[in-house]
Amino acid sequence: MIHPIFLFLNLGGGEIFFILLVVLMLFGAKKIPEFARGLGKGIRQFKDATDNIQRDIQDSVNDIKKDVDINRQLREENKKED
Repeated sequence: MIHPIFLFLNLGGGEIFFILLVVLMLFGAKKIPEFARGLGKGIRQFKDATDNIQRDIQDSVNDIKKDVDINRQLREENKKED
């Protein structure tokens, strides 16, 4: 199956081959693995950062929910005492 980004750019097999050939000629066979490794590390760092942000947001939401539940319980107990 073709990756969705290639479908979005409407590239065919010939265009993809030509682009890969130009990249190979520009960077050389030895530089491409280094480039791919660096790109992979960058993508991993970005994904880890977004996961950390999502986790922080979820933790904040859970803390707020706990605070709201505690306040609700306190109000209910105060109403029962009155």
